[in-house]
Amino acid sequence: MEDLHIIEQPSPNHDARPPGQAIDTLVLHYTGMQSGGAALERLCDPAAKVSAHYLVEEDGRIFQLVSESHCAWHAGLSCWQGATNINARSLGIEIVNPGHEFGYRPFPPEQMAAVKLLALDILARHPIPAARVLGHSDVAPLRKEDPGELFDWRALAAAGIGLWPEAGASAVLESAVGKALARIGYGYTDEDLPAVIRAFQRHFRPSSVTGNADPDTRRRLAALLAVID
Repeated sequence: MEDLHIIEQPSPNHDARPPGQAIDTLVLHYTGMQSGGAALERLCDPAAKVSAHYLVEEDGRIFQLVSESHCAWHAGLSCWQGATNINARSLGIEIVNPGHEFGYRPFPPEQMAAVKLLALDILARHPIPAARVLGHSDVAPLRKEDPGELFDWRALAAAGIGLWPEAGASAVLESAVGKALARIGYGYTDEDLPAVIRAFQRHFRPSSVTGNADPDTRRRLAALLAVID
């Protein structure tokens, strides 16, 4: 594996992990700010009370803000497979991108290459299942959209980071979509279902983020369930 060059930029925004808590989740974010510099400043500002373990700039530079042994404050109010304290069990990577509010754009090749190297390095050191390499919108679908539909989850999965099952012929029944999403790990109530479907689509069917459980979405749901069950 190519050597990583990590720039240390310590943030005060962290606390201790619970004793004995394993790191079993990797959460990817976009910064959603107008520049990488502004994002780095905020992630290191004690008044902001937000951070991540790493930040990856558009030119591929990687900053470490918080030691992996500590909880960075990146996931906020979140849930996956019934667990609500995602910060306690996860590592967070912020990826510089202005996001949907400030002119969402594709992630440059240099940045994606750095994300891939960093994620592979993390996965080599921590027992994180492929099904627990997630986006912020997966663990907080009612609040977050990042890293969004332009993020290349498929390329990461091809490198061994996360999952990207191709849709087959079988599909989840429309009446069973909510149960299927819950089996994967999404938390929701019935009135939240369109937002959760959008989160699933941003990750696994980014060509059409509608919140509707159309046949292709239901085929992708079935394909993902076949991988994780």
